[in-house]
Amino acid sequence: MEDKTISDLFINEQIRDKEVRVIGEDGEQLGIMSAKEALKLAEEAGVDLVKIAPTAKPPVCKIVDYGKFKYEQTRKEKEAKKKQKVVEIKEIRLSPNIDTNDLNTKINAAKKFISKGDRVKVTLRFRGREMAHMNTSKHILDDFAQALADVAVVDKAPKVEGRSMTMFLAEKR
Repeated sequence: MEDKTISDLFINEQIRDKEVRVIGEDGEQLGIMSAKEALKLAEEAGVDLVKIAPTAKPPVCKIVDYGKFKYEQTRKEKEAKKKQKVVEIKEIRLSPNIDTNDLNTKINAAKKFISKGDRVKVTLRFRGREMAHMNTSKHILDDFAQALADVAVVDKAPKVEGRSMTMFLAEKR
């Protein structure tokens, strides 16, 4: 279905098209006919006529029990939502004069985030006089990426933005 929520569907008398393509209850094509004829067929079967593809030429209508159809659609939508993974961006901040052990702790934290499937934004923040030595501190980000090379790839290379240098890491596929 083309991004239509269930409440947007037209049923029975709401369908005002001259002619529609009709699909029967068990999925067989009944061909193109007027909306009135299709509605008559649906009423004879004791179910509803539901417009499932309003953008098609001619629009596609299906003869189904609307309540059951609505239930099936909501179930499908819930299933699709369950399977989605929202990728979050976790940030790790470093400073130019970071100690080896502190760096290792940050690397382990980044490993944990990446193993969960999140992207990691590594920010090297400069304050005061550290700004003068920006280019000599790039090796910290390179070492960070190198330490995570087995699980992550550099998504966006280190880039200077104002008082900080930023790099993005993503899970290795």
